[in-house]
Amino acid sequence: MRVVSSSVTRELSMHVVAPSDGPSDVAVSLRYDTDDPYAVHSVFRVGPTQQIAWVFARELLSLGLDELSGDGDVRIGPGCDQEGEVVCITLRSPDGEATVQATADDVVEFLTAAYALCPRGREAQHLKIDRALVALFAT
Repeated sequence: MRVVSSSVTRELSMHVVAPSDGPSDVAVSLRYDTDDPYAVHSVFRVGPTQQIAWVFARELLSLGLDELSGDGDVRIGPGCDQEGEVVCITLRSPDGEATVQATADDVVEFLTAAYALCPRGREAQHLKIDRALVALFAT
């Protein structure tokens, strides 16, 4: 895991559960950055040159460790496989749906580092509202 003063990135391999016609494992990069304090940015490398990016709430990933969470395009929940506890992440888009599994330990390690950078409830302190307003009114 790579930690920079305002961000943390975790490279991991996730097992593809569905659809079953693709690769069985996919390389994934999870990134948390205090510049976007409520979000986790993920990049799924599904081929030699193809990457799929998703952004979802850090809180959703955290809740998904213990219970099925999410109502929209991203649903996250706990599970088990022959290796032990996993976190199942289902991603839906107009192009289709895929479910991947990460080991719970990998997700906990990532979230622990993310919450060390910005504890739960302190996200608003990292928002750059003035900069966003200037950019909005500049257009």
